[in-house]
Amino acid sequence: MLKIGVLGAGHLGKIHLKCIKEIPGYDLVGFYDPDASIVRHVEEEFGVKNWGTVDKLIDAVDVVDIVTPTISHFECASKSLKKCRHVFIEKPIVTSLEEARDLINIAGEANVKVQVGHVERFNPAFLAAEPAFDRPMFIESHRLAQFNPRGTDVPVILDLMIHDIDIILSVVKSNIRKISASGVAVLSDTPDIANARIEFDNGCVANLTASRISLKNMRKSRFFQRDAYISVDFLKKELEVVRISVADQNTAVQGFVVELGQGKGTRQIHFDKPEIKPSNAIKAELESFYSAIINNTVPSVTINDGYLALEVAHKIIEKINQNARNIL
Repeated sequence: MLKIGVLGAGHLGKIHLKCIKEIPGYDLVGFYDPDASIVRHVEEEFGVKNWGTVDKLIDAVDVVDIVTPTISHFECASKSLKKCRHVFIEKPIVTSLEEARDLINIAGEANVKVQVGHVERFNPAFLAAEPAFDRPMFIESHRLAQFNPRGTDVPVILDLMIHDIDIILSVVKSNIRKISASGVAVLSDTPDIANARIEFDNGCVANLTASRISLKNMRKSRFFQRDAYISVDFLKKELEVVRISVADQNTAVQGFVVELGQGKGTRQIHFDKPEIKPSNAIKAELESFYSAIINNTVPSVTINDGYLALEVAHKIIEKINQNARNIL
């Protein structure tokens, strides 16, 4: 059994606590949160101990699950790693690239496992879509949310868009050539709505929009590639794959046939909407981390993956700030 403790018992922290209690192999020994009112409710609800300080909890476990506000990620993670604890850390990995580089060095010296909580990698709709990806050349992502004060301590790029940044970087196997971006602060002190265009060396273009001031919630990405269109609805956990093939007169028609004209023949369009088996993505990522520790394998979302997503996010923020300065 791996002894695990959770740092941070707010909204997301409580979800982590619930999931950990359901995972065989983890021994949940407790949590730490500085808010006395949260501590009382969590102790009663989950029947687990609050250890009083970050250091006491770290000393008592093999694995530290960091679900604190982003601003405290580096301090909590570095303390844990320096005591050679395995670390699961929520996204974004830390606030700055300098902190992320320092954390990578500390993790290397500790020789332990680190996984970053880019939970959409474990969304069942995305997992079902992965086998269909074959060099997508245009990607469009929309991540829209109704306003919630929780998370406004960072720009919407680090709060919401970073999910799609990580997904796109995991799918597009190419270096980034150019980033363009714009955004505006509406209700908070940092951008609440933003759009970014990422151009890759292989010709792929990704267009990302994120908003936390929307009237409705949406988390959808569309991937366009040669002879196929793949739509992943992360919110509804739905997948649609549209494939195009040369129409064969000897084969029964499935879907419908499109005449291309000018002697270019016909194409057959196939629609596939696989049934997605419901699953808990947070529980799945925590199970994945357990497996990586026990089997000594590479975590599904590495500390370097977390760094790369953060690096792109900061480049987008810098482009937005640069545009704002130019306007002034």
